[in-house]
Amino acid sequence: MFYTPAQVLELTPVRENIEKQFAAEKQLVEQHLPVPDTRDYFLCHAWNDRKEVAKELYDMLVSHGSSVWFSEKDVLLGSTLMREIDKGLAKSRTGIVLVTPAFLQTLLKMGVADKELSALLSQGKLVPVLHETTFEELYKVSPLLASRAGLNTAEDSMSDIAARLAELAAPPESVDHA
Repeated sequence: MFYTPAQVLELTPVRENIEKQFAAEKQLVEQHLPVPDTRDYFLCHAWNDRKEVAKELYDMLVSHGSSVWFSEKDVLLGSTLMREIDKGLAKSRTGIVLVTPAFLQTLLKMGVADKELSALLSQGKLVPVLHETTFEELYKVSPLLASRAGLNTAEDSMSDIAARLAELAAPPESVDHA
């Protein structure tokens, strides 16, 4: 799979973080200690995107072998949404921020997605995926998120993006570095 220099620069620290987390989990296994239920990704999205583009990305990531925390699957009826989001953030290696026009509107209103984004930005472990918007539009709302190299459905299909993300999250021994 081909990556642009900007993507390599931005995604290398994310990959290094993932490899550190895998190493820590491997140590737990070697010490016969319980390994937490960790997901590859936390999918941050706008509420209005949950049944279409967010679900599409979720399904494609799962089909490529990634484990994903997704509110539509992981928040049970009657649960406290914010508490479940906190748990999902805590048990995910990396965040995917699905940036759409609806997501940009949510950030302007400082909704739930804004809180998720703040948590992911503070941890420095996120990959933006733009869909039907641009980095210029994102910059107007969140310069910090726009400063990160990401993936864009204007350049790659959602399936290709899911494959790249699955490769990024793969255990170190399964990644071909050749």
